[in-house]
Amino acid sequence: MVDVFNEDHYPHKRYRIGDVAKLVDVKPYVIRYWETEFKSFLGPERSEGGQKLYSTKDVETIFNIKKLLYSEGFNITGARKKLKEFKSQKDMPKTDVPVGVLEVVRQELQDIRKDLIKIMDSINNVS
Repeated sequence: MVDVFNEDHYPHKRYRIGDVAKLVDVKPYVIRYWETEFKSFLGPERSEGGQKLYSTKDVETIFNIKKLLYSEGFNITGARKKLKEFKSQKDMPKTDVPVGVLEVVRQELQDIRKDLIKIMDSINNVS
């Protein structure tokens, strides 16, 4: 499994399809197609505005689908079977982390740092 996204730290983090497409380096229509072919593995939620939002688990699964199809040469049926094996073993394979993912993580860490600084300032001002 891709372990760049730690769902323990960001359990409610959701990504829009365009962001996921950039991270995984595929077009959004490819992700939409994979949703139809891998229904039991991908389950994006819908925002109040109707936009699809992908969990970190969905993003990890999309990385693994891409790896199976593009790098390992599986067809859709074979990739589906392989994902079922991984799911039953609860042991998805590690994938290479693209630079885009690292940028997203870096930005999230910078945002957290800013929030912590604000909290520390608030605490210091109360004292």
